[in-house]
Amino acid sequence: MTDALKVTTKLNTGAEIPLVGLGTVPETDDSAFKKAVRAAIVDAGYKHIDTAWYYGTEPAIGDELEDIFKTTDIKREDVFITTKVWPCFWNDPEESIKLSLKDLKVDYVDLLLQHWPVCFKKVEDKDGKRVAVPRDDDGNLLYDESGDYLITYKKLLELKNLGKAKAIGVSNYTIEMLDRIIKETGVVPATNQVELHPHLPQVELQKFCKSKGIVLEAYSPFGSGGAPNLKIPVVEKLASKYNSTPAEIIVNYFIGNGIVALPRSSNVDRLKKGYKLVKLTSEDLNELTKFGEENPKRYITDEWGKSLGFEHWD
Repeated sequence: MTDALKVTTKLNTGAEIPLVGLGTVPETDDSAFKKAVRAAIVDAGYKHIDTAWYYGTEPAIGDELEDIFKTTDIKREDVFITTKVWPCFWNDPEESIKLSLKDLKVDYVDLLLQHWPVCFKKVEDKDGKRVAVPRDDDGNLLYDESGDYLITYKKLLELKNLGKAKAIGVSNYTIEMLDRIIKETGVVPATNQVELHPHLPQVELQKFCKSKGIVLEAYSPFGSGGAPNLKIPVVEKLASKYNSTPAEIIVNYFIGNGIVALPRSSNVDRLKKGYKLVKLTSEDLNELTKFGEENPKRYITDEWGKSLGFEHWD
């Protein structure tokens, strides 16, 4: 296992979560995707995998995990698994986790997240399957007017009590939303997974989550398609300084700030290399954050997020 993959932090449940996880994306080739999952877990030593019902990756992940647990010394308890409840399941997340556990071929997940704090109408296709992003005939999103993201969060807490998840968290939450669910339930989420990187450091959100004991998780740490964050001048400068790669500098930016990084990759050779642990100084970390404050850029701009009050929505 490469050094960066060994670093963990504690959730407010007391459980350890690896600070580097494997982010997963839909793939057209299940065989290639399964090889990537195996390379990450068996060859590189990843101990954390992040997925979601919405990604459509869970059946392939489940097949590969089942084989890994049967054919290697790696056990279920050795792998931290995260899945998420999509907004079309806002009022019945028990159905979402039922589907996820079946596809992943496990009895529980280590972390269950509310994927977005929005609520879509329940719509099914001709085969009775839930439509992930329901729209009317004009292409407009169908929101459930009776929906409330607080209801979803409360139901996730019930699923934790039933043993379906070891910890409950949220994703794409603003400070105001976090404040509301904490005040109304008295239960602080274990994590908040958001877009966060040297182009979007979200300093105020970082401060708030730290004050509440919420672990931040960063999706799209390298940016969107083409990994634009790897080309940030400060990142390239630090990579040269530490005889490292730009990807390792960004991963270690998160490690240095106690934030979980979830880089996505299906490149087997890239995955097998893992990430070297680089001891960035406080000056290095501050320089990277300052760059983002001065050059904010959000890459994930899904239309359902526009009403959430996100900063720097381009």
